[in-house]
Order: sequence, then C-alpha cells, then structure tokens
Amino acid sequence: MNVVSTPISIGSMTVANRLVMPPMATGRSEENGAVTPQLCDYYHEKSLDGSLGLIITEHSYVSPEGKAGKGQVSVAEDRCIEGLRHLAATIHHNQTKVIAQINHAGGAANPAVTGYPAMGPSAIALPRKKGDAPLPTAMTGENIEAIIQAFAAAAGRVKQAGFDGVEIHSAHGYLLNQFYSPLTNRRTDRYTGSTLEGRIQLHLDIIRAVRDVVGSDYPLALRLGACDYMEGGSTIEDSVQACQAFERAGVDLLDISGGLYGYTHPTCKQQGYFSEITEKIKQQVSIPVLLTGGITTADAANTLLVEQKADLIGVGRAILQNSHWAKEALQVLS
Repeated sequence: MNVVSTPISIGSMTVANRLVMPPMATGRSEENGAVTPQLCDYYHEKSLDGSLGLIITEHSYVSPEGKAGKGQVSVAEDRCIEGLRHLAATIHHNQTKVIAQINHAGGAANPAVTGYPAMGPSAIALPRKKGDAPLPTAMTGENIEAIIQAFAAAAGRVKQAGFDGVEIHSAHGYLLNQFYSPLTNRRTDRYTGSTLEGRIQLHLDIIRAVRDVVGSDYPLALRLGACDYMEGGSTIEDSVQACQAFERAGVDLLDISGGLYGYTHPTCKQQGYFSEITEKIKQQVSIPVLLTGGITTADAANTLLVEQKADLIGVGRAILQNSHWAKEALQVLS
C-alpha cells in the first residue's frame, strides 16, 4: 500500500503527498536578514520537480535579539515582506506548498551576532552554549509580552508574504524549547518550570496571539522538541499532554523532533528514530503529526506511515544531498 503518495489536509490546506522538506538553515540571507537571490535559487532547486508535498523553510528570527546566527532570514520587520513574498512565489511556481518557520533563539542567541544580551527563561548556563559565553538574562514579564507580540507580528508578515502557513519553532534548544524543558526553565511565575502547564504557557500565549493576527483558517504548525533524552528533562509523556493542549489551542500540524540541543536520538539510529514519540502523540490527537529523523529511503518512509507512526514524513539530509529525492521516492513506490 502506497500511503506516501496520498494527499492530506493540514487545516484548510491540502498537500499532494506526505513528503516534507523540513527546516534546514542555509545561512544564505543578507546580514540584515533579507532574502537573497541565492536563497531563492536554493529553494527553487529543491522544489523544481514539484514532487514534495510541502516545504517548511528554515527558521527565521522574529526579533533582532532572537537571531540565532549569521545568514539567518528575518521576519522581524515589515521591510522583510517583499523578499519573503519572492521566496514564497519561487516555491509556488513549482507547484509546492510552503510554510515558514519562525523562531527566537532566546538564551542560545550570540550577543556578538545580535548586538543584544541573550535572554532566556532563566539565568542558567545552557548546554548548547560554548566556551565562556555569558549566562542569559532571565526574561521579565515585559520581555515575555514583547516576545509574544513579536511572534504574532512575524506570523502576520508570513501570511502577508503569501506563505501557505506558519510554524512556531519550539525545538533544538531555542527559546520556546528552553521554556518547555525543566532543565532550562527554573521560573516560579505563571511560566514556572516546575509544572508542564507552566512550561507550555508561553506556547499557548503565542498560539493565541498568532491566531488573533492570522485568523482561524490559516494553517498553523508547531515544531516541538518533544523529549530531552536527558535525566530530569522533558519526557515523551509530557509531549503527549503538551500536544493535546496545542491542538485545543488551535494548532493544525505537530512537527516532532527531539533532543534538547540537537536533533538526534541518543540510542536509536534506525530510520524514523523519533517514531516512538510520534506514534504516541498520533494516538492522542486528531491533527496530523510530522515525523523527521534519519529517513533516507522511500520504503522506510512508507512503512512508517502504514504502521501509523505518523501522518507525514520529513526528509532532511537526503533531500539536502539529492534535490530529486522526492521524485525518485514516488517513482519507487508507484
């Protein structure tokens, strides 16, 4: 049974098949975050044969102090909209749906790059920080409110630029993942790290603010670093409850990753190594669940879908190495 080739709906959007190119940073934007011809050329190549059901573009920063690194795309100002519109149109020209991922690096931001002190949920050292990097400053209530509004405004720009949807990034050790993990969230206010409800409160506030800007019908995804795989960190059981709350709040697609500071499983190396998480989440939600993690063959992608491990399959490194991977995979399965 070929499930990969079947269409699926994500909120109000229907994609032609279950293959997704997940966000992968390219560092091809200008210093100020503007979209470049080189970036558009890259996504043109990846979408050229129209074989991908969906592309989720690389993480883009919602405010200057939340920039993760050089060459990152900006969605922080209205001046960015024209370039973003050209990027979306480039992918649409190849008959491919596209969602833009928006992000804030939080305590993982580099002050040498941003020009601002790094801020996070708590003033504690982050595992992904290197060398003698200073501790992030604990965010105040005013800081948090500004972040909520920055995500909402960025989502509005994404919609205005013509993308088919927007994805909130809460994985790989960036700001929302820092709030989600009890290892990096030591707050005692309504965003407390001592309860799951507190750890997802900022997510819910941002989802609500984004929905207020983009409306109820615009596809909204959330990428979650669903399990820290570290002692005292977030668990698979946490992720099931969190994803149920995100669905209730208005999320249309759950894009699941894992590992607090990376995107690999510490013990499992088989294709679809986060499937232990996505399977449990899929059993408890009614919205689509996207699985990414070391998937390199068409047969593996299809088997994971047939076995109900997920609803969509993200293929990163294989597509990075071979822009025709999706076309070849569909041919294998036909």
